[in-house]
Amino acid sequence: MANVKLEHVSKVYDKGKKVIDDVSIEIKDKEFLVLVGSSGCGKSTILRMIAGLEDITSGKIIIGERIVNNIHPKDRDISFVFQNYALYPHMSVYDNMAFPLKMRKYKKAEIDSKVREAADFLDLTEVLERKPKQLSGGQRQRVALGRAIVREPKVFLMDEPLSNLDAKLRAKTRAELKRLHESLQATFIYVTHDQTEALTLGDRIAVIDKGIIQQVDTPEVIYNYPANKFVGGFLGSPPMNFIKGKIEDNKVRINGEIFELNEEQKELLTGREEIYMGIRSEKFNEAEGNFTFRAKVRNSEMLGSKKIVYTECNEGECLAEMPANMDYREEITLRINTNNILYFDTETEKLIKNKREKDAI
Repeated sequence: MANVKLEHVSKVYDKGKKVIDDVSIEIKDKEFLVLVGSSGCGKSTILRMIAGLEDITSGKIIIGERIVNNIHPKDRDISFVFQNYALYPHMSVYDNMAFPLKMRKYKKAEIDSKVREAADFLDLTEVLERKPKQLSGGQRQRVALGRAIVREPKVFLMDEPLSNLDAKLRAKTRAELKRLHESLQATFIYVTHDQTEALTLGDRIAVIDKGIIQQVDTPEVIYNYPANKFVGGFLGSPPMNFIKGKIEDNKVRINGEIFELNEEQKELLTGREEIYMGIRSEKFNEAEGNFTFRAKVRNSEMLGSKKIVYTECNEGECLAEMPANMDYREEITLRINTNNILYFDTETEKLIKNKREKDAI
């Protein structure tokens, strides 16, 4: 297998629109890296540039030890799984999976062995003679994966491969993809706008906005210590709450109640008059919270074992994750541990890192 490096890669279209801006990242050998971001952020363009389906304007793309900028897609030793599966409708499942091997002049016996081995692994043996129109969405997706597997490429590239599946099948196929990666021990680069896929699949996640990588790290670090407001607001369901507050005499006010900054926080926020406080919705129900305040309830959403309660905080909105067996009307008491609040600069919107966050990141 192989690692993949992007060194100062940019993409500018003819009319001067820059869609990828100086991206540098290394995907390690056998790693599962997820590129995540909203529609139009450039994540699929990055994937297509790695594949050779899009030219780059500047920079280098390296697969293994080779600079592949000018190497044809078929010679890059990669497999690409598309969002719409891209199966040949007139071919059987067997022939769809065998096609890339036939194009490379593999012997018939070797093709048969590889196809049947992949079909057995993906539970497709019983449908090898069917046409794509006779398959379910999940089966079609597995055929597309099987076609990629038989080639034994150095790198698997996947562009939102689960987006056409229903929620239940998407969850099942996520687990299959994770198992597939662990079994093949291959390098996977996976594009999605679905944060659940990003958090559950990736060894690391690269969060992208407007063609710029905002943060690359493990799911745990990105969820708990987002590099900026965009990352915190994008990754997580519900997104991170950001409460704007003023610092007066080393004290901060939320909905009329005041808490005092501890010594570490005082040092961290010296000279600042305003900050954004970042708090995840589940942190408003902390048993060991040291600060409580009342908040006006706007509405609530039932989500099985929990409710998401929409409240007013310092003239903004906070979402609090609460037990589902309670009825939340008019006002609610919220409890947090102020030692776990993250602080973000009001101008740059970047995380103000304390020692704990620096060690974690």
